[in-house]
Amino acid sequence: QVQLVESGGGLVQPGGSLRLSCAASGFPFGSYAMSWVRQAPGKGREWVSGINSARGTTYSDSVKGRFTISRDNAEKTLYLQMNALKPEDTAVYYCTRGDRYTWNLYRTWGQGTQVTVSS
Repeated sequence: QVQLVESGGGLVQPGGSLRLSCAASGFPFGSYAMSWVRQAPGKGREWVSGINSARGTTYSDSVKGRFTISRDNAEKTLYLQMNALKPEDTAVYYCTRGDRYTWNLYRTWGQGTQVTVSS
């Protein structure tokens, strides 16, 4: 079955960096567009960034220029390098299949990884 396991979150000061990872299994990872989605306290899930099978990338306006998404198809792992973090980036981060238009069609979610940006 499809499994997604996120890791790499933590507490970081504003301006700091974190690198998130998502280990995927149970589906042909290299054939799927993948995305990072986040959910801040009291809010719905928000698409953050996506990468297609050809490694083309897209970003939401709120993270463009600060976050970088990448993938290792051999290791079936998705990454999100987050730089210049802001308090408003605080959220639980999830990886999922799909691009910015289709991510919410997929129902399999991991446990997410908490990112807290605070001084």
